[in-house]
Amino acid sequence: MRYRRNYVAGGTYFFTVNLLNRQSALLIEHINLIRESVRWVKQHQPFYIDAWVVLPDHLHAVMTLPEGDDDYSNRWREIKKRFSKSLPKTELLDDTRRRHGERGIWQRRFWEHTIGDEHDYWHHVNYVHYNPMKHGLVNRVVEWPYSSFHKAVKRGVYSHNWCGEGLILEA
Repeated sequence: MRYRRNYVAGGTYFFTVNLLNRQSALLIEHINLIRESVRWVKQHQPFYIDAWVVLPDHLHAVMTLPEGDDDYSNRWREIKKRFSKSLPKTELLDDTRRRHGERGIWQRRFWEHTIGDEHDYWHHVNYVHYNPMKHGLVNRVVEWPYSSFHKAVKRGVYSHNWCGEGLILEA
């Protein structure tokens, strides 16, 4: 059975996008490249970032697409492609990736969840911001620099010392 993605025009989605090498720190080592890749795609295929966190080997995002638009797959393809093309070709490739002319940087797929309601929305936004603590990268959410948490604090969504109290962590 093939996985079928749920495409909702103008929808809000939670995503997890992983590097192929889960022991890598490539995303934070090249944080400006991932930021620039996202910026470029946003300019050419607009979307709104509700929440975002970049960890060493994966990232999470809650994104809302424009009304009438459901093409998140192409956005992720472009983000991943632009990031990959900006890096020197130093990764080891297996025969399949070599045959298909692929890089060995990203996992081929990504995980997506269509946000269903406001409770679901806040659960996933909180999950995104809490994730560096969940992975033991920091002791306080505010300590992780690669997160939209800081902008949310400035907008008054969170207090500076928020740490995910009452957060359910199965996202």
